[in-house]
Amino acid sequence: MLSVKKILISFLSIAICTVLLFCTRTAPVDKDNVLARVGTKYLTIEEAQQSVPAFLLQQDSVGTLKNYRDEWIQQQVLLQEAKRLGLPQKKAVQKKLQKAQQEVLREALRKYIIASKKEELTISDEEARTYYQAHKKQFALDEEFVQFRHIRARTLKEARSAKQDLLGGVSWAEVAHKYAINPKSALDKAEQYWPISMALNDINIMNRYLNIIGQNEISPIQRVNGVYHFVQLIDSRAKGELPDLDWLLDKIKDWMVLNKQRRNFSSYVKNLYLKAKSNNEVETFNVTPTQTNPTTTFEDTLESNSTDE
Repeated sequence: MLSVKKILISFLSIAICTVLLFCTRTAPVDKDNVLARVGTKYLTIEEAQQSVPAFLLQQDSVGTLKNYRDEWIQQQVLLQEAKRLGLPQKKAVQKKLQKAQQEVLREALRKYIIASKKEELTISDEEARTYYQAHKKQFALDEEFVQFRHIRARTLKEARSAKQDLLGGVSWAEVAHKYAINPKSALDKAEQYWPISMALNDINIMNRYLNIIGQNEISPIQRVNGVYHFVQLIDSRAKGELPDLDWLLDKIKDWMVLNKQRRNFSSYVKNLYLKAKSNNEVETFNVTPTQTNPTTTFEDTLESNSTDE
C-alpha cells in the first residue's frame, strides 16, 4: 500500500501543477491561518486541508498537515529555483505546460457538463436491482470475502481489556469507542466485506489470522509498529457465492452512473464536433505520401522490431 508520505506527495504534485498552469496565493488572508511561506507564496491551513485526503486528516490531522507543509515548502523551493534559472521561458517547457493546461481544461469541461446534467445522470435503486437480477452471474465472488472487527490500541493493557469486553458481551460500538485509536474508522470498516487478499494486507500477521480463525473467534494480540492489534472474524462469503444485493447496491449504482456519464459525454463530444463542422470550423485534408517519413520502409520496421525468434 502507498505510504502517507507518497500519498501526500501525489496530491501535492497535482496542486503544484495547477499553480504552474493558473495562479497561486501571493499574500495571506490572515497570518494566523498560515502554515508556511516561501518567498511571496503562502500556504494556508484551509488550502492544506482541501488538498489532503480526508481519511488522512481523520487519522492524524496535526501530523498530516505538518507533513504536507514540509512537502509544500520543498516543492516551492524547487519552483523558485526553476524560475530563477529561466526554465518557464524554455520552449520545450512552455510546450509541456500548454499541453498540461489543455488537458486540465478538457477535464474541467467534462466535469462541468456532467455536473450540469446531474439529475439526468442519477440511477435509482430500482434500476440497480433490475440490472443485478439480469446479470447475477457477473457478480459471483472471485475470492473469499470477509467481514471483521479490527482493534488498534495504544497499549497492551487496552488491547487486552478490549478483547475481554468483546468476549464478555460488551457491544462492538462501546468497545471501539473506548479502546480503538480511531473509533470511527474501526466502526466503518467493520460494516464492510473485504476480499481476503486485501483484508489488512498491510499488517501481514492480521491477514494470516483472518485466513485461519473461525467465525466470531478473536485472534491473539500482536504488536506491530508500536500499536497493539487483534481481529475478530464476523462473517465470510466463499468464492463463487452471490453477494447480497444490499451489499452491492451502492457499488452497482456508482458503476451505472459512471457508465451513464461516459455515454452522455461521448454524445456531447460528438454533437460538439458536428456543430463545429456545420459551422465550417473543422476541415480535413488528405494525407499524402510526402507527409510521411520517407526513410521508414517495411524492411526497416522489421529490423527494428526483432522478435528474437
